[in-house]
Amino acid sequence: LGLDLNILSCFCLSAGDYYWLEPANAFEPFQDYDVGLIALAFLQGSFAYGGWNFLNYVTEELVDPYVNLPRAIFISIPLVTFVYVFANIAYVTAMSPQELLASNAVAVTFGEKLLGVMAWIMPISVALSTFGGVNGSLFTSSRLFFAGAREGHLPSLLAMIHVKRCTPIPALLFTCLSTLLMLCTSDMYTLINYVGFINYLFYGVTVAGQIVLRIKQPDMHRPIKISLIWPVIYLIFWAFLLIFSLYSEPIVCGIGLAIMLTGVPVYFLGVYWDNKPQCHSFAIAAIVQQKLTSKLWVGSESSLFTHSPSSLQPLSPPG
Repeated sequence: LGLDLNILSCFCLSAGDYYWLEPANAFEPFQDYDVGLIALAFLQGSFAYGGWNFLNYVTEELVDPYVNLPRAIFISIPLVTFVYVFANIAYVTAMSPQELLASNAVAVTFGEKLLGVMAWIMPISVALSTFGGVNGSLFTSSRLFFAGAREGHLPSLLAMIHVKRCTPIPALLFTCLSTLLMLCTSDMYTLINYVGFINYLFYGVTVAGQIVLRIKQPDMHRPIKISLIWPVIYLIFWAFLLIFSLYSEPIVCGIGLAIMLTGVPVYFLGVYWDNKPQCHSFAIAAIVQQKLTSKLWVGSESSLFTHSPSSLQPLSPPG
């Protein structure tokens, strides 16, 4: 899809069709601007680039991650950014701002305007692109829950894996359930604001933690290391984005924070609370003893475990 749009964009530009690329035509003159709305626009626009950090979630499944992870980042992020930017240039060269705002599916409208009888290609391309994004999101998000449960930050049930396929079935089901709950909202853009605000909140905290660790533990072995100037620049942009987003849409951002904070009681009841009653232990054991999820990877060791009502019994890996 992106390659097709880039080709059409170059064709339009080579034909001299760049009227709507001129700022005098693309933007209304003397229009008031709102910094908060600009911040929200960044949140919604950056949603399209949201997969840039997914590879970090599956480093355990990479071959030689110290070499391949930086290589994948340096290749994929510039390439995808280039494709996305030129896709938007293709839209702007062929459509006026009014047409862009009125369209519910810009790529489809773009195809109807330029491709004629072949316009049916665009909806199919968009659907295939969406399926690819969903596949990547399910693959990485489930591993995130799986790793958190393995470290004791989430209930141990989410660290269970399939007996034969060694896939995190409970984490996948939990991802599916949480996704269905998010779809209860009727406004897609509100949902993007929820998710975007929470994502950038976690991004900022993670980057700040990196700076703190570099200061407190300067001699720690770091196979992948960058200059601190980049995290600092990111935190400045992050602070601007979140502060003005919160100022512009306090209710939407507040709901996003409330959604995030729902995990606090779950953590305290399921993980932090050590002296649980015996009935709780038996109930958890009854759930995790099902055949589908009877094995558990714990820590970084290669031993498999099964739950029993009284204790965890180690087993040797199959084969």
